[in-house]
Amino acid sequence: MIDWFAALLIVAGAGFCLVAGIGVVRFRDVYTRMHAATKAGSFGLALVAAGTALAADGWAEALQAAAVFLFLIATAPIGAHLVGRAAFRARAPEAPGTRATEGVEAFRSGD
Repeated sequence: MIDWFAALLIVAGAGFCLVAGIGVVRFRDVYTRMHAATKAGSFGLALVAAGTALAADGWAEALQAAAVFLFLIATAPIGAHLVGRAAFRARAPEAPGTRATEGVEAFRSGD
């Protein structure tokens, strides 16, 4: 029964990773693409890591899956923030209908 649940988690995680990949290709601007890659991709990998840990033969393999998950959770938000900030300061094209709040130009220039 545990093997079936692990397989279900892995397939669901692969589905979320597929949706993240489709989002990266289909979304209009860098900010929505970044959101798709980090949110759905991280959740997908979390499900895959959980399924792998359940299907593991020993504690060492389960700890490796947990280490991969923790590394992703520690680095994905930082990477997304840096990509978003660089795109914002480089004035990357935004999707039509995007509105800026007051004072945004001061942040763009780095002041």
